[in-house]
Amino acid sequence: MKFKFKTLSCLVLALSGLYHAQSQALVKGADVSWLTQMEKAGKSFYNDSGSKQDLFPILKAHGMNAIRLRVWVNPSDGWSNITDVVAKAKRAKAAGFDILIDFHYSDSWADPGKQNKPAAWSSYTFDQLMSNVYWHTYNSLTTLKNAGITPKWVQVGNETNNGMLWPEGKASVNMKNFAWLINSGYDAVKAVNSSSKVIVHLANCEDNALYRWMFDGLKANGAKWDVVGASIYPTQTGNGDWFAMDNKCYDNLADMVSRYSKEVMIVEVGMPWDDPKNSYDTIADLLKKMTAIPNGKGLGVFYWEPESYNGWQNYSLGLMDNNGKPTYALDAFLLNY
Repeated sequence: MKFKFKTLSCLVLALSGLYHAQSQALVKGADVSWLTQMEKAGKSFYNDSGSKQDLFPILKAHGMNAIRLRVWVNPSDGWSNITDVVAKAKRAKAAGFDILIDFHYSDSWADPGKQNKPAAWSSYTFDQLMSNVYWHTYNSLTTLKNAGITPKWVQVGNETNNGMLWPEGKASVNMKNFAWLINSGYDAVKAVNSSSKVIVHLANCEDNALYRWMFDGLKANGAKWDVVGASIYPTQTGNGDWFAMDNKCYDNLADMVSRYSKEVMIVEVGMPWDDPKNSYDTIADLLKKMTAIPNGKGLGVFYWEPESYNGWQNYSLGLMDNNGKPTYALDAFLLNY
């Protein structure tokens, strides 16, 4: 009986992967929002043979097919404003990549610990915040569209574990407000490009209770979304058991499909650049798990800022060595499932 059960389980996994392959190509992506800033600072990138090369063909040669770019409203240094985003998106499109646009609705980082309103929106009423979410989204996507860019996916908010645009949009205080902000962004995305899929993105993919609380609350308040987006940083477990975290993430995303019938995607993952073997194995595991998500609804995996190297912005989870050359871990995206 044990042998038969194991054989059946393997068959189910294999059929899930076959269904996925037949229905859509697995997304293998990278968030490279730091790229232009790094280039301005004199950083260069090198291919496997050590020759200097533009980043996009390096990523393409390692199996990647999608690029994610963040949008800030009015960043003090100009990086990741819509002009900067358009410049990177045009390069990515020319290199043959699909595009994911990630709206933070902030002048700087928005994440589970902070969801600060843009300075220019600080005194707005909630109705004005909804309007500005709509028009910021609409105008940014229109600017991209006029430059020939139609994003395949758009995030309405970044790592919104407790909503966005605090305090008005803090989900634990007023889930209805957060749902309405999501709908403002959703409607703007569809008004510009009806084909773009809207992502609601949370961190902590391993935390099923968080995801159920958030998406139950959004659903109850009439929110609209197409894809559940997740972040996973396995190094944060502290116990070295990265695959245990991967397994929890898979179980959670499979539950999201069952519970809401939405597609799911890992939009951020990162591991230490100087542990390429474990990073390779973890990326490979996550990609394989995406193909086993029920009903072919696992879209794929984006790595967060793989191009960062040599302590750039104090970040050490890239996929380059200290000389700007890919580590072995980047080869995981060449795997076919």
